[in-house]
Amino acid sequence: MQNQHEEEQLGKLYDRQVAKRLLSYLSPYKKYVATAIPLITITSVIELIGLNITMVAVDLYLKPTSESELSTVSKFAKATINYFGWKPAISEVLAGFAAAYILVILTGFIFSYLQTVILSTMGQYIMYDMRKQIFAHLQKLPLQFYDKNPVGRLITRLTSDVDALNELMTSGFVTLFSDLFTLLGIMFFLFLVNWKLAIVLVTILPLMILVTAWFRKNATKGFREVRVKLARINSFLQEHITGMAIVQIFNREERAMAEFSDINDQHRVVNIKTIFYYAVFYPAIGFVNALGTSLIIWFGGEQVISGVLTLGALIFFIQSTQRFYEPIQDISEKYNILQSAMAAAERVFRLLDTEVTIKSIENPKKIKEFRGEVEFANVWFAYNGEDWVLKDVSFKIEPGQSVAFVGHTGAGKTTISSLLLRMYDIQKGKILLDGIDIRELDLAELRKTFGVVLQDVFLFSGDILTNINLGDESIKESQVRAAAKEVHADDFIMKLEGGYNAELTERGSTLSTGQRQLLSFARALAFDPRILVLDEATSSVDTETELLIQDAIAKLLKGRTSLIIAHRLSTIQSADKIIVLHKGQVREAGSHQQLLAKRGIYYKLYKLQYKEKEEVVKQ
Repeated sequence: MQNQHEEEQLGKLYDRQVAKRLLSYLSPYKKYVATAIPLITITSVIELIGLNITMVAVDLYLKPTSESELSTVSKFAKATINYFGWKPAISEVLAGFAAAYILVILTGFIFSYLQTVILSTMGQYIMYDMRKQIFAHLQKLPLQFYDKNPVGRLITRLTSDVDALNELMTSGFVTLFSDLFTLLGIMFFLFLVNWKLAIVLVTILPLMILVTAWFRKNATKGFREVRVKLARINSFLQEHITGMAIVQIFNREERAMAEFSDINDQHRVVNIKTIFYYAVFYPAIGFVNALGTSLIIWFGGEQVISGVLTLGALIFFIQSTQRFYEPIQDISEKYNILQSAMAAAERVFRLLDTEVTIKSIENPKKIKEFRGEVEFANVWFAYNGEDWVLKDVSFKIEPGQSVAFVGHTGAGKTTISSLLLRMYDIQKGKILLDGIDIRELDLAELRKTFGVVLQDVFLFSGDILTNINLGDESIKESQVRAAAKEVHADDFIMKLEGGYNAELTERGSTLSTGQRQLLSFARALAFDPRILVLDEATSSVDTETELLIQDAIAKLLKGRTSLIIAHRLSTIQSADKIIVLHKGQVREAGSHQQLLAKRGIYYKLYKLQYKEKEEVVKQ
């Protein structure tokens, strides 16, 4: 089933432009790469030295061989020993070789540790940069983007996709060099010791390449399917955990469980398919490795018996066989890491390339002396295509004037406040602030002008103080307390353990609806906005709290231009002007008494709410 929870389908398995863009994230950390590559090189050289130590010890001391039968490496070692005139006892020699071997292993461990620390540190910095870039971009995208993209999918971009890219950066690009260097180094020494036996070992390569190609093709496909299903799980969980109250109230637990079980099962199935390929691949590689070792023992053993190959050289080949196939296997693994990272990068870059359609223009205009005049001039707006929500809407709000918007659900009331803050951009007409098109103003300065109180109050995890000033250090605690007292929120705040330092749970779930609403009023007042927007601000509170808020609103509106969106007509009767919207158009405008006298839409709305007070209407 394809729906908004389904992950986007991927494009190419490998895209040069995407890879080039990924490499650009390494640019700020060139010093890490420059340090890691020499360390990787040294580590690989040390491993090769360790392999040769065994051969030299056997050929020169454990089973001495004539000069003519010695390998080039052993001849070089013997010449070096003779040059320095070393003639220790055999026991001392063996102890020396054992100590040298241990020293080489420890040195390799140190260099390997350093390279791991450097690459992992670099990876963490890259993840930090990338997540910061993604989150910064998400904050710039218009609300229309979030209308079409589930939150779970976006979280996947910031978490598992970035993790996949980190794996590529830390064990992909740079360590691939180590594998290639080690492979070439081993091949060099194998051919240097005995080229005929080296060719025997190389003949196994086509079989390994065949197994690897089969694995790579099928595992890549499986991995893509896994990521698609994982993103869908994230989206489903985010939506249902957020809406758990609705799930429980309407007894949807069983249905939600059934839907989740289906999604979870799909994820399990594709994971098992991928596990199958891994389960076949590693034993197959082990078999190829064992086959190579068997051929070395077979052909090498005959050469040792015939005196063509030394015992030390045979031991060297057996030890090298494992190390010879490891880089090839590792390169295959790197390919899979590359594929998973390419899939993640494609999605991340698609997100980062999403156009920020609502932004400030270059050289925006500034309002020299702010008055607070708002005007909609022939505004048309639709969320989708030409399904118009507002149709040729025009009205003007004078500085300091309070204007209320009423109408049936879907009439376009809330849309007006969203457009005024440029949460969406209109298709036709103009929205003017003090005579200047809001699209010509700096976006941050425009939104700083407004204070908004919504019906659905959003509170962040953290203390009450931070939820009111939203971390703005210019708003002092004294200002927060003063604002809270003005809107009568101080009383319940001081009853909480910790007062203004009381920690709130996610979305302030431990507070009542009225308390959350009072906090939103305190927040709006603390920011001291020039224009106030109240969107159904009192529709979800009890009568007692509403009386407190009405008193706060009276203080809040004083001297400010204000737009009030409300269903309760009792809350707007004192507004300077009431605008009635119907099917996206302005149908009536005037004061409360003027609109009642017209006996039009407003009159009908009023009568519906106050049937028991028909005598007031007759006046």
